[in-house]
Amino acid sequence: MERLFRGSGLLLNLQRRPRRAHKGSDGGRRGPACAPEPAPEVAGARPSQALGTMPRRLQLRSAGTKGPPGTIAAASEAASRPHALASGDSPASAKPLLRWDEVPDDFVECFILSGYRRLPCTAQECLASVLKPTNETLNFWTHFIPLLLFLSKFCRLFFLSGRDVPFHHPWLLPLWCYASGVLLTFAMSCTAHVFSCLSLRLRAAFFYLDYASISYYGFGSTVAYYYYLLPGLSLLDARVMTPYVQQRLGWHVDCTGLIAAYRALVLPVAFVLAVACTVACCKSRTDWCSYPFALRTFVFIMPLSMACPIMLESWLFDLRGENPTLFVHFYRRYFWLVVAAFFNVSKIPERIQPGLFDIIGHSHQLFHIFTFLSIYDQVYYVEEGLRQFLKEPPDAPTFLGTVGYMLLLVVCLGLVIKKFLSNAEFCSKK
Repeated sequence: MERLFRGSGLLLNLQRRPRRAHKGSDGGRRGPACAPEPAPEVAGARPSQALGTMPRRLQLRSAGTKGPPGTIAAASEAASRPHALASGDSPASAKPLLRWDEVPDDFVECFILSGYRRLPCTAQECLASVLKPTNETLNFWTHFIPLLLFLSKFCRLFFLSGRDVPFHHPWLLPLWCYASGVLLTFAMSCTAHVFSCLSLRLRAAFFYLDYASISYYGFGSTVAYYYYLLPGLSLLDARVMTPYVQQRLGWHVDCTGLIAAYRALVLPVAFVLAVACTVACCKSRTDWCSYPFALRTFVFIMPLSMACPIMLESWLFDLRGENPTLFVHFYRRYFWLVVAAFFNVSKIPERIQPGLFDIIGHSHQLFHIFTFLSIYDQVYYVEEGLRQFLKEPPDAPTFLGTVGYMLLLVVCLGLVIKKFLSNAEFCSKK
């Protein structure tokens, strides 16, 4: 340990993903010789690690790097604890919660030292764990409760709103696309966090589906914007923008063609972005990505660019006066998203005091809460856009332009996930 903790005030390098050692021709791992590893402690866990072989997420950066003293103490204590189980112990006798050094590297979360579930768990054990204090419990509840709230909200919108429009009317097709995206996102997040300890392959599959559901939700949001919000913007009205550009900029340009091109490209571009974001996030779970959380946060910001016309509308025209509901909820939504992105990338507060926030209060739970708040605001201004749309509805949305797009996206995302799961890296793991 002296080599690892040389100096004082060193910072744990938990943000980087561990690089897996390559196997040699004799089947062993290449690298410096070390003492033989003891037998695995629990089913599915990696062998107990020697003091000098901590995973990269829990290693120190370099001598001389400054960091909070509690960081070193927590890691040192976790690494030096004696292992409780002998190699001959049965899985049934394993304690329910494990430390970071008792689970495989791929299950270790940044700066989370304890609260891990036994590996592998059965489906019944996974479901029972949502009522136990593990480091995944609040990850589940912070999205399961919003799932119930949004399910109730959309049931009221479709069936109990008191409108003359039936739930199966074509005018509501964009709302169906949007609602399916919101509900699927929260449902897949809950599923991934509950069943992530079944096996390594299933863990990867569930989180791939989680990324795909976020892309699906992002495209569903764009469909709702396209039909309910964008038609009411002065920015996309050639009769308003052409004289505006001539008066403000002195450019004698007819904006009709530009606006028509934008309207024609919004959905195809959003479709491509949804598939590309899923590919990037799936690749972030492989070894080439050193900062997966930053990458995932960045790629999911890209589809939000589809809402740029609303932001430009507020800058160029009096959006606050014309549509105060859209103005307030739109900007508050993006404030919540910025806060959520901060916690997801920074890994605060567990970065400051590793081990203290393992069960309650770590960054992923805060990320869930603020993403819920952002979607809560979004639902309100989408609902307001629907009201304005129903007052003077243009041409009814088509099935192919709404549900057809969503079904095609499901097929494409399914092919992406199948491609990653067929990778030999995961085929060789149990």
